Amino acid sequence: MALYERALEFFGYRSICGIDEAGRGPLAGPVVAAAVILPFPCSIAGIRDSKQLSPLKREFLFGQIMREAVAVGVGVVENEAIDQMNILNATLLAMEKGVMGLSTQPDYLLIDALTLPRIEIPQKGMIHGDALSISIAAASIVAKVTRDRLMDQYHAEFPEYNFGTHKGYGTKEHLSKITAHGPCRLHRKTFRGVAA
Repeated sequence: MALYERALEFFGYRSICGIDEAGRGPLAGPVVAAAVILPFPCSIAGIRDSKQLSPLKREFLFGQIMREAVAVGVGVVENEAIDQMNILNATLLAMEKGVMGLSTQPDYLLIDALTLPRIEIPQKGMIHGDALSISIAAASIVAKVTRDRLMDQYHAEFPEYNFGTHKGYGTKEHLSKITAHGPCRLHRKTFRGVAA
């Protein structure tokens, strides 16, 4: 899974950053992006796309990544900004914030599916990058765990929506809660399922 990183190292890149997001699809809450620079070789076993991991395994790997990574940056863009600029632009902004939050300057970016035209660092957008690059997979874990923790906090504030279970995604339960209670301040008012 570190094939891309090894190839980039061969060409002289030493600070390779993986970037991924969590929360493009939900009806509520922020979009969160993470930028992760792993040491090479990386000794953390079991890193893969966060969607293939149990919540317990994600939490375990999150702790290892935070301890052993060269640098981690996280960007959060809240639902109000998502409604103002649309989810794609909000995702790009969250990713840019993640890169800007790194304590080490990367010299190459590997990004899941997207590119960041406003950042002048060599980069490659990779379809299904979280399944192809260990750096992107690590970023997917950090982004997912960070966002899930935020939604757990919001659950305490708005227990009637049960954000702790569905994390803001458009499940049947969540849609029924919106119908019963109307949208709260965390909902993305421009998203189908909320706007109606």
